[in-house]
Amino acid sequence: MTNIPLPALTQIPPTIASVTDYEIFASQRMSEQAWAYIAGGAADELTLRENTAAFQRLRLRTSVLADLAGGNTCLQLFGQTFAHPIFLAPVAYQKLAHPDGELATVLAASAVQAGMVVSTQASVELERIAHATQNPLWFQLYLQSDRDFTRDLVRRAEIAGYKVLVLTVDAPVSSARNREQRAGFELPAGIEAANLRGMRRFSGEGAPPAGGLLLGGPLLAAAPTWQDVQWLRSLTRLPIVLKGVMTGDDARRALAEGIDGIIVSNHGGRILDTVPATIEVLAEVASAVSGRVPLLLDGGIRRGSDVFKALALGADAVLVGRPYIWGLAAAGAPGVAHVIQILRAELEVVMALTGCRNLAGIGARTLS
Repeated sequence: MTNIPLPALTQIPPTIASVTDYEIFASQRMSEQAWAYIAGGAADELTLRENTAAFQRLRLRTSVLADLAGGNTCLQLFGQTFAHPIFLAPVAYQKLAHPDGELATVLAASAVQAGMVVSTQASVELERIAHATQNPLWFQLYLQSDRDFTRDLVRRAEIAGYKVLVLTVDAPVSSARNREQRAGFELPAGIEAANLRGMRRFSGEGAPPAGGLLLGGPLLAAAPTWQDVQWLRSLTRLPIVLKGVMTGDDARRALAEGIDGIIVSNHGGRILDTVPATIEVLAEVASAVSGRVPLLLDGGIRRGSDVFKALALGADAVLVGRPYIWGLAAAGAPGVAHVIQILRAELEVVMALTGCRNLAGIGARTLS
């Protein structure tokens, strides 16, 4: 029997005290198939769970009687000033969670001064999202097999005023998302990747390879390489941030290729199962980067203390994905805003109790 989703909340109940409290409210307001898409990960979902569990194993080190006068959570990235280091990660097809989709999310992001990364696979056109914002936006890009279309997509983002390109590189092929398969997930009528309308599809693209073989097939033949990163660099003067880096070797190669920033990410545990949690590899990547470019992390952020721990291990900022989608599904724009407010408030409490007046004061000394 198919579940009938409940309507969105018109008032946020006082029982929602942490961002994880939103999860049950969100699941009740989405179809079984849509929930499988948002909540699920790759294969047995071990990495999905580890992303969160690894944060819980880290311990904080307190500091008393610190001078906290004039404290703040401000930071600058790529010449832009942000009120706090909590960004909204690129999440596709947000109309699965709420009829207003990305338009509700960007409204909330503006209200709480959160940086937002808009997905290539957004269910609302990138221009409409940009028109609705009061904050700088970044655009997440997948290099499409249709390179001419990709070039036009970059130009559209530039014209619309996006400030940074976030190139996602860890998903050249689709993964085995068994939860989605079991739920029979398909995009419902009326929801699509709005920014990809009119793109040419090439032979074999999106289809299972003949005989079940992937290597040597047309899909991987068209997969992006480091040469394509150079091609993208030739198209735009916007900063390019590489999303999906999980090793120091790849970070060093990215810097050698002229990349302007790095996001440590395992795609929320949705691509390759049993890879480490992002927080577990952050120190390795941070060591390779050595502060030469901005470094961000996503995956597993559920508390303001998680934000703090990521900054302590070398990140300049973090991206949050599923938690704000829970807020979106439960209560639309107010839910998204509340999720970010909770995380920011928790971050400030942790900063105060560890003696950190600003983000620059957060470092390895604050972890046991």
